Amino acid sequence: MHRLRLGLEWFLNPDHVPFLVAKELGLFADLGLDIELIEPEEHLDAIDEIQAGTMDLAITEPLHLVEDRAAGKPVLGFARFLHTNGGVMYFKDSGIERPRDMAGRRIQYPGAPGRGGPAIVKTMIDADGGTCDTDSFGRVNNGFYHTDALIEGKADVATLVFYNFEVLEARSKGHDAHFFALKDWGVPDFCQLILITSDELYHEKKEIFGRLLQGISRGVDFLHQQPARAREIYFRRANAKDQELPAEIFAATVPCFTFDMTMAPEYYEDLSSWLLHHQLIDAPVSPESCWTNELVRPSSPREH
Repeated sequence: MHRLRLGLEWFLNPDHVPFLVAKELGLFADLGLDIELIEPEEHLDAIDEIQAGTMDLAITEPLHLVEDRAAGKPVLGFARFLHTNGGVMYFKDSGIERPRDMAGRRIQYPGAPGRGGPAIVKTMIDADGGTCDTDSFGRVNNGFYHTDALIEGKADVATLVFYNFEVLEARSKGHDAHFFALKDWGVPDFCQLILITSDELYHEKKEIFGRLLQGISRGVDFLHQQPARAREIYFRRANAKDQELPAEIFAATVPCFTFDMTMAPEYYEDLSSWLLHHQLIDAPVSPESCWTNELVRPSSPREH
């Protein structure tokens, strides 16, 4: 039995259902795998933990993968399992009706006062024909509590939110929440969850990681075919209450799990160019240095 320590990107939530299902049903065990899910106490830099030997691999978003690779860290992404609709959330009573109305507003984002939040919002404003100076934005760091920041009046907009989580959460609390999707307003669509490891561990554990992906794929198959059973497993394994909002979030998350674990090189070229343009990285990152489809799209004999 091979043990793998997998770092989650956030607290245990419906985004992790395929892993919980695969553990519960013995899908990982059938493949000779013992998967430990590590829930971080706070947001962490996964590749540092992997290099320190406390994890074998981790879940993150493409944005952080490219940022880390640009910083010289030996990180490699090799599978995608979730693709949701993400963007910038606002409340109807804020007076915002279209992206250019966000010019000069206060932005809630976990990396504040860094450049990430303003880069996203400015890109949307520019795509809508507006103009703004990034220095004009208010920068608010309320951690990952995006909804609370808007409800408490700390910020006017929040990024980066997932439609299947924060928008539903805000509406459940009585707020007329809306959002502008990244993909609709010129921002690379990085609201996707991927698996990463170090260059060294990828080559060392390639065969084992391949088996892991088989287990995840079978878990995704199960939750699409038997969502009610998968929901029961999730709430029990996560020690969560099966109430109205959590159930709504779970239902909205199920369609986000993808059968296609690949990502195109062109996607990473676009993401790298956008990050470089907004000075979020210092040098371009080539797709082949940060991503491989080798385990999810094996080459045929004709390609050798």
